[in-house]
Amino acid sequence: MSTSEKESGKFGRIKTAVYGRTVVILMGFLAQLILVMAGYSWLSSYSFWFYAFFLAVSAGVIIYMFNAGGNPDLRLAWMLPIAFFPVFGSIFYAIIVCQPGMKVMYERLKRLSEKTKEYVRPRKEIRDRLRAENPHMGQLARYLEQCDNSPVYQNTSMKYYPLGDSQFVDMAEELRRAEKYIFMEFFIVHEGRMLDTILDILKEKARSGVEVRFMCDGTNVLWNLHKSFPKLLEKEGIQCRMFAPIKPIFSPHYNNRDHRKILVIDGKVAFTGGINLADEYINEKERFGHWKDAGAMIKGDAVERFTYMFLEMWNEAEEEPEAYEKYALPSDAKVPSDGYMIPYSVSPLGPERVGERVYLDIINTAHTYVHIMTPYLILDYQMIMALCYAAKRGVEVIIIMPHVPDKKYAFVLAKTYYNQLLEAGVRICEYVPGFVHAKVFVSDDVKAVVGTVNLDYRSLYHHFECGLVMYENSQIAVMEQDIQNTLEQCMEMRVEDYKKLKLTDRMLGRIMRMVAPLM
Repeated sequence: MSTSEKESGKFGRIKTAVYGRTVVILMGFLAQLILVMAGYSWLSSYSFWFYAFFLAVSAGVIIYMFNAGGNPDLRLAWMLPIAFFPVFGSIFYAIIVCQPGMKVMYERLKRLSEKTKEYVRPRKEIRDRLRAENPHMGQLARYLEQCDNSPVYQNTSMKYYPLGDSQFVDMAEELRRAEKYIFMEFFIVHEGRMLDTILDILKEKARSGVEVRFMCDGTNVLWNLHKSFPKLLEKEGIQCRMFAPIKPIFSPHYNNRDHRKILVIDGKVAFTGGINLADEYINEKERFGHWKDAGAMIKGDAVERFTYMFLEMWNEAEEEPEAYEKYALPSDAKVPSDGYMIPYSVSPLGPERVGERVYLDIINTAHTYVHIMTPYLILDYQMIMALCYAAKRGVEVIIIMPHVPDKKYAFVLAKTYYNQLLEAGVRICEYVPGFVHAKVFVSDDVKAVVGTVNLDYRSLYHHFECGLVMYENSQIAVMEQDIQNTLEQCMEMRVEDYKKLKLTDRMLGRIMRMVAPLM
């Protein structure tokens, strides 16, 4: 039996075990819910004062929420469950919002970020140069450096990928060239040709002495990977971790997922974008029609930030500090400058909503056009207003969405935003061949963003994310051409199209919109 056949058989057994574990986890959650409900029923029947106490607590929570900072859409969404289910709503709010474990993580990540600053070369002169060329971009660079420890870089090149198919080829090629270390961090990891190919390379590199670290989100244990997956890689000499793996015990920690996609090789090359390690992302397997994704390969100084992004997340649970100096930017990593690059990270734990700020900045400073590709459209009030205002002041705003959705509930929810945007002059086009998973902004032929941040509450408020801001880079023209090529395969939405939806879908979408910030 060949090695690939053995691996396929291994993953087949893992898949069976995964579904068994998923059932156990779901049954564990259900059992906890039943116990809570039974306890509440017993206590409420036993004591009127118990129920009155929680009504008073609910009223206090609502008063607190009215006076708290943050997104008003989120506060309004929380008021519904608290009003309709005073006891459960208040308890759930306290668990999700006042979670001490996440505050500990936030403080630790802050300390790790401060530590990495010691190894980042000062780049004030580059920021000053950018500010002289474009004051708005200089202000954005200042914000990202101060609030996210993300400096602006030159001496960097970028290659844009309009499909995961082409990015996968270069990922494999660059991995084979690795000499010192490989860092990988992905949201979805699923068995198939893509994962098999990459794991074969990682095993070979680990055997040859290359340091290999592999990190994936813990939700993979629900659907894709067995909990022993890290041990299987450890046996091959590959360090492996899962971020917040799901267990049968409910925890608010599960709400904040690691949605980032980062690959760093020797501090010289980095990849990011929407592509995960599963065959649908390279159109090896069809799930929702043709899979339209996008990504980027970065070479040069800006790789430094992706290196430290990875190390910060990897070391979040470590007691001993990492010796970061051995991962400092290689002296031979210089490449000719191609505009300006700002790699940035998004955290759900702090006060700053960096992902949304970057998108709003591009929309609000656009002169001619803003073209967007996103798989989901679940918007808060300020994003709706920014898109509508841009269209009303004459900026061409185009949003490319999937025509074949991966999640029906997200699709019908997105439709509820269509008419307000269309009436303001925003154009919405659906990709007829299948599913759009790309997260791309392009504006005025000079600004662009590619990364992992969707236009929904999950990405903007609840997940760890990353992205790359570009200014005056030659690949921006390639990105815009990709958008124009994609538009040729799209159907444009009209206001009257919403009425053609099934009544049940329209009702479902509007009901879900009330709790969209919590989804």
